[in-house]
Amino acid sequence: MFNLLLVVVGGGIGAGIRHLTNMGALRLVGPNYPWGTMAINIVGSFAMGLFIAILARRGGSNEVRLFVATGIFGGFTTFSAFSLDFATLWERGATLPAFGYALASVIGAIIALFLGLWLARSLP
Repeated sequence: MFNLLLVVVGGGIGAGIRHLTNMGALRLVGPNYPWGTMAINIVGSFAMGLFIAILARRGGSNEVRLFVATGIFGGFTTFSAFSLDFATLWERGATLPAFGYALASVIGAIIALFLGLWLARSLP
């Protein structure tokens, strides 16, 4: 139960940072392109890589990993988890599965979003 609490609290922090980042991007560059989301995905992926590498080198508790990686970075951007999964497959030498994962995740998510839009718009 404590581990879940760590993820929930970290996720709330990450989501709050994501919201503030998006609002800042809207004020700076306007709403015509998703600059905030793109920045969040890139920065979150960089931060995840940095954190995981430091954790692997110096060691760290599962609780710290859950709070920071799953919680904060997961709340900030799930793209960081996606990027870490891709990198893990790649570093294991599973190149084809890594690209299959990336392709299926991105295309599958976009198709699922359009299906959700279609379904919601079809409801009376």
